[in-house]
Amino acid sequence: MIQLNVTIMGHSYTLACKEGEETTLQQAVAYLNEKMRAIRDAGKIKGNDRIAIMAALGIAAELLSTQPGNGFFAGLTIAEWKQNMTAIHTVLDEALEPQENLLQGLSSERATN
Repeated sequence: MIQLNVTIMGHSYTLACKEGEETTLQQAVAYLNEKMRAIRDAGKIKGNDRIAIMAALGIAAELLSTQPGNGFFAGLTIAEWKQNMTAIHTVLDEALEPQENLLQGLSSERATN
């Protein structure tokens, strides 16, 4: 696990993440900080705990609005979705490789004739 020191709304936190996920965590911190500052700057809500709850609810609503209720990708995390997409691309690449090789062979035959 990697330890990252971050700042959210002027408060320092030490967070842990898996190696290789540092950039994603830093992006999440920046996004959360932006949302919390926007709520604070609107001036309607006082107190970091209330601002954090409102930001979390807003972010949760954003996430839920992007997820379809049914289907192949329903209920998957972004990491799981990316993993599935990579697997689909691999299957497609493997299925299309013989056709690409055939087309390249035909193209080179025409070029030599």
